Amino acid sequence: MPLPLLTRPLLCRPLQCRPLLACLTALLLLLGTALPAWADFVLPPLPYGAEALQPAIDATTMTIHHDRHHGAYVANLNAQVKDNPALARLSLDALQSQISRFPVAVRNNGGGHWNHSQFWAVMAPEGQGGAPSEELLAAINSGFGSLAEMQSQFNQAATARFGSGWAWLIRKSDGSLAITSTANQDNPLMDLPGIERGAPLLGLDVWEHAYYLQYQNRRPDYIKAWWSLLNWNEVNRRYSEAVAT
Repeated sequence: MPLPLLTRPLLCRPLQCRPLLACLTALLLLLGTALPAWADFVLPPLPYGAEALQPAIDATTMTIHHDRHHGAYVANLNAQVKDNPALARLSLDALQSQISRFPVAVRNNGGGHWNHSQFWAVMAPEGQGGAPSEELLAAINSGFGSLAEMQSQFNQAATARFGSGWAWLIRKSDGSLAITSTANQDNPLMDLPGIERGAPLLGLDVWEHAYYLQYQNRRPDYIKAWWSLLNWNEVNRRYSEAVAT
């Protein structure tokens, strides 16, 4: 008796299967199903429930942002592997520093995947994110004068970013900290002209889909509320990793 269609093994070669896998990935995302293990790039689950960041970010926004927006970046990036086979040999982190080798679709979707993956990790339910480590706080005080001044400059960068993009706190190659912003889904790891490069310690999504359902056009209110969710434990880890690299 023949096996049902969905239980039959895939008999095509990996490169021949990629268009089918990309279509299945997109379908699974629309159905709210987790990505299968054989996907080239995988949508990471949220490290907390969609409702866990309320009231700063509502559950509906989190669900749509993660499942549909981030999910689409992953599906679209996987769809690029057939025409760009070098992607199959790169990790998501390694891809960022070589993004100039690839077409704009890889830049947009590879950046979107990396940016959102770090975004979920750099947030935690209110009261669970810890505090800056002594080492990080010393670097912030050295670079900005105080934590409050760093946050003020970061808020300005996030508010002033015209259109869609991100605001970042980075550690530069000379060891100093800096605040920068990027357009669309670019990030400070990318080897692109006009980008201030460095190790991202935290990044804030200021695309409208990140906040519009709850805050409408009040981006500054969203930015202010977001600080209550910052996962300093993760930022501390990234800073220590950047220092050791």
